[in-house]
Amino acid sequence: MAVRAQFENNNEIGVFSKLTNSYCLVAIGGSENFYSVFEGELGDVVPVVHTSIAGTRIIGRLTAGNRRGLLVPNSTTDQELQHLRNSLPDSVAIQRIEERLSALGNVIACNDYVALVHPDLDRETEEIIADVLGVEVFRQTIADNVLVGSYCAISNQGGLVHPRTSLQDQDELSSLLQVPLVAGTVNRGSDVIGGGLVVNDWTAFAGLDTTSTELSVVESIFKLHDSQPSAIVNDMRDSLIDNYS
Repeated sequence: MAVRAQFENNNEIGVFSKLTNSYCLVAIGGSENFYSVFEGELGDVVPVVHTSIAGTRIIGRLTAGNRRGLLVPNSTTDQELQHLRNSLPDSVAIQRIEERLSALGNVIACNDYVALVHPDLDRETEEIIADVLGVEVFRQTIADNVLVGSYCAISNQGGLVHPRTSLQDQDELSSLLQVPLVAGTVNRGSDVIGGGLVVNDWTAFAGLDTTSTELSVVESIFKLHDSQPSAIVNDMRDSLIDNYS
């Protein structure tokens, strides 16, 4: 199910949080309401970790990760790194990366199997991504934007990309990722998808300005309807009708 949230009156929640299938990072210092939204949805399933990266709160833009690993920029302090190692599950590998394009969340978009990266990323960084996250790496642009992490959100179920992405590009990206894609917006027409939306295989969080139409597109492409009580009730009703007919 998709949920709306806001970080200190800011709708760009993808800037202040990072969500995967095995952990969730949220920036320190925001209102308690922001954390409670995440902890309410995820608390029993995956750890919700409060952290900063390089002393800043823009953790969603500085980090990249999936259920197997987390990549952090070279500017991450030893204390932050140790805190992450202590808080995240042992199965998650954490790697600090020496990279010129240090906002890793802007230049890497990944799910548990494939990563799309900025065309100018270092060859060495590309190898680390493949190694730590256990993914295939493709250098790509989205609607001619090199910041692939900013202009799309992908999970193992589907993906949302920049509204100006051509059909040809969508087909190409979809065949690389092996998931269905749709072009769309969040936060009432914002094309910075990665900034306004975080998603994993069973839930999504979008900025508070996101319209119900945008939210329904998100729920449909990421196949989040199944986790809604209404879907379960409908399934039960169908099966009851089948039994008694």
